[in-house]
Amino acid sequence: MTGVAGLERVIDGLWELPSEEAVRGLEAVEETIRLLDEGLVRVAEKTPEGWVAREWVKKAILLYFRLRRSEPEEVGPFRYLDKVPLKRNFEELGVRVVPPAVARYGSFLSEGVVLMPSYVNIGAWIGPRTMVDTWATVGSCAQIGADVHLSGGVGIGGVLEPPQAVPVVVEDGAFVGSRCIVVEGVVVGAEAVLGANVVLTASTPIIDVTGPEPVEYRGYVPPRSVVVPGTRQKTFPAGTYGVSAALVIGRRTESTDLKVSLNETLRSYGVAV
Repeated sequence: MTGVAGLERVIDGLWELPSEEAVRGLEAVEETIRLLDEGLVRVAEKTPEGWVAREWVKKAILLYFRLRRSEPEEVGPFRYLDKVPLKRNFEELGVRVVPPAVARYGSFLSEGVVLMPSYVNIGAWIGPRTMVDTWATVGSCAQIGADVHLSGGVGIGGVLEPPQAVPVVVEDGAFVGSRCIVVEGVVVGAEAVLGANVVLTASTPIIDVTGPEPVEYRGYVPPRSVVVPGTRQKTFPAGTYGVSAALVIGRRTESTDLKVSLNETLRSYGVAV
């Protein structure tokens, strides 16, 4: 196979074929997953118009699942049966992995990444010096930037289907507090801070309440925003109730740019990490 452009054409062609015919192109599929694993291609890229999914790469992942057989794998006393092997070259990558953290083959971990007992799925890309803390999960195809902290129990959702859907993105320098959930292609802007238990879906109102009038976003947290859980009142036939929302209550300052100072950022607004 010659070059990424050639792979893209082959994968797009295989996508239209039934499995019994597409299996003849398994070599191209496996080459694409190898490139993902080494960080030479990514599932999404940032353009002047925003983040865009590379559909053919996501198609390759879906074909990988469809065309491969499950195989047994032993890791110490544990036995697995899966279609995707585990990532293994951590020392070569300069990545610290604390047992029993797991990263699947086809995910990419940059130098200086630390995986506490956590999980990283195929297609995910994690930037340099990022911390994935205990019991955090990074779903398939999620794009996590450099110097990010995903705190304990954070759930970053996977967006594998449909192929054209943009995955969850957490940009450089962001801090995601304990037990946050970010799913459905939400983009968290650079250096934003999410307080504990913030839940962001594509339809969650993200309301900037720092000015005289509220400003509402969906699926996007502006850079350097400080965000906390909130509610908004909505009237139903049975009465008026608070529904989930997220509130932008401020912006990071230069004095809180270091990770060690992010607790102070939240506490300055009376918010827990």
